[in-house]
Amino acid sequence: MENSSQSASFAWAPFRIAPFFSERVWGIGDLHPWYDQIATGDPIGEAWLTGDQCLVASGPHAGKTLGVLFAENSDALLGKSAPRNGSPLLIKVLFVREKLSVQVHPDDQMARKYGDPRGKTECWYVLAAEPGAQVACGLKPGVTLDKVKAGIEEGTLEGSLNLLDVAPGEMVFVDAGTVHAIWPGLIIMETQQNCDLTYRMYDYGRGRELHIEKSLEAVRFKTRAGKIAPKALAGRTLLMDGDYFRIERISVDCSRDSSTLSEDDAQPGLQYLFSAAGTGRISGADFESLELPKGGIVAIPAASQEFVIEDKGGLELIRIMPSWPKENQ
Repeated sequence: MENSSQSASFAWAPFRIAPFFSERVWGIGDLHPWYDQIATGDPIGEAWLTGDQCLVASGPHAGKTLGVLFAENSDALLGKSAPRNGSPLLIKVLFVREKLSVQVHPDDQMARKYGDPRGKTECWYVLAAEPGAQVACGLKPGVTLDKVKAGIEEGTLEGSLNLLDVAPGEMVFVDAGTVHAIWPGLIIMETQQNCDLTYRMYDYGRGRELHIEKSLEAVRFKTRAGKIAPKALAGRTLLMDGDYFRIERISVDCSRDSSTLSEDDAQPGLQYLFSAAGTGRISGADFESLELPKGGIVAIPAASQEFVIEDKGGLELIRIMPSWPKENQ
């Protein structure tokens, strides 16, 4: 008979999450080879990997939504020292065929002013890019609020945007208050606070709702947004280390034990493992092995026991972990 400690470890073993596909006017019709998904109506722009509506796809909690799972089991998922505010991160893969709207997101303070629990700081890891692909990240020096207003009214706002050339493997940070947009020809892994508040400033006449007043209120003319240089560490590359998330590219080299993933003796909290390329497998003594396909994601609860990651062919493993600003600790 299974003892209680074995039962507890199995209950919080790593588990797969099924993506939720969201239609967007700027998306694409066929998500192969990333996902076995073809649009039947409007194009698909986003694969939500950790949204509250995403379903647990393996283990004893299979069939539950992430939102319910976090509401019922914060300690096991996040660790006892983490703030209790539900699932902290929304991770997506964006498929960009046309220009996104020019937009801005509120910070925590502004979001709470209007009744939402948190704002939206995010970052973009470039998975694929056509030659010449660009993102708009912030405003050019000297741009004023009056010039932004005029650009919205006259359709010339693009001229005030700071454009960045981007390539696969690069990371771009977009803190709340940054005016931004994503141009065509990109597939991006977006990691953000678990919030989908977007204030559209300009949308190329596509008929969607604009949020002019709130977007102008949210704008910051000086932000920390821009490309983040990777930092080589032992057995990993640090891609992003901010107030809300830490993202690493993990070297696996055939296989790797989870005990080697921590830089110190501290017990890690919640982790997500995402395959940016290739395939992998996650196995352990107390749970059935999990396949990790390209574009797939596995959640590692804080209460999880040790596991082994195997490279089954060309695996580029990205580890995403939540963090919290000091005022929330």
